[in-house]
Amino acid sequence: MLFLWLYPLHTDFPIFNVFRYLSFRVIYAALTAFLLAFFLAPPMIKKLQELRLGQSIREEGPRRHLAKQGTPTMGGILILFAVALSTLLWADVRNLYVWLVMLSLAGFGLIGFADDYVKIVRQRSTGLSVLQKFAAQLVIALGIGLVFYMSAGYSTALSVPFFKTFAPDLGPLYIPFAILVIVGCSNAVNLTDGLDGLAIGPVIVASVAYAAVAYAAGNRVVADYLLIPYIEGAGELAVPMAAVFGASLGFLWFNAYPASVFMGDVGSLPLGAALGTVAVVSKQELLLLLVGGVFVMEAVSVIFQVLSFKSRGKRIFLMSPIHHHFEMKGWEEPKVVVRLWIVAILLMLLSLSTLKLR
Repeated sequence: MLFLWLYPLHTDFPIFNVFRYLSFRVIYAALTAFLLAFFLAPPMIKKLQELRLGQSIREEGPRRHLAKQGTPTMGGILILFAVALSTLLWADVRNLYVWLVMLSLAGFGLIGFADDYVKIVRQRSTGLSVLQKFAAQLVIALGIGLVFYMSAGYSTALSVPFFKTFAPDLGPLYIPFAILVIVGCSNAVNLTDGLDGLAIGPVIVASVAYAAVAYAAGNRVVADYLLIPYIEGAGELAVPMAAVFGASLGFLWFNAYPASVFMGDVGSLPLGAALGTVAVVSKQELLLLLVGGVFVMEAVSVIFQVLSFKSRGKRIFLMSPIHHHFEMKGWEEPKVVVRLWIVAILLMLLSLSTLKLR
């Protein structure tokens, strides 16, 4: 909104000319979101404590986690607020793609809020049923996928990392593919959110990567140079990605070990959905497998564990998701978290290199 309000004044006040520069708005979106999250977190944590909205810890997990019983949760509400407000202030709100990302944040945020509410307030440990949660996610992702498919000139071809010309066109199958990307990423981030700071770290890393990817895809000169699809208007998504970066960084201050607050499903589900949505808009859906490699590893560990136990009666890991496997092997929680952060950073660097290695 600041772009629409202040940039027209640049003819009389040249200083407002800076608002036309995407790089300027990206930086200040990140700073705004960080400051909102950082300064609003303490009163929010206090309010969550007063409302007794504390995390319940499953009995079958590592015993040391029982000390976290009652730690305030649903801190993801703060992240969503900081991202939404910062995006509205610094993005060009006439951009359709910005609103699609906001829709994914709001829609999946409501699902996560309902799930957390049922778990904590209604005291139902499983939260929403798998069918309820999955059906709601599919409806929102389907709406986003249909908008993409029906947009004039939007390509249904895939951009494959490391390949210049290999770009299979999915046609109508692109809709279920987009749904898979958005819903899959949302639930993968959710599964990763099991240790203090574990999920938010890779989210910070992935948001930086997709801010860069969105900027490149929305700049014709850069896109042509890198031989990636040019998507008119996609560059504006660098602003909400910067807001995710800033808000997550501010939240990490309080979510780092030992955590003063957890984000809950109201944070993890929409953050994953937003990353998936930006991946779809920027036509770098498959790159998400690398950028979000930690999330993929966590989700795959759960899938393999369940399949192995149901088919053979044996477990592959001591406990899933895989971060608990490392804990059961004797790794201290901070060591697991920091090492997976390192993996996330390395995968981010590798993924960005694929934009040129084609």
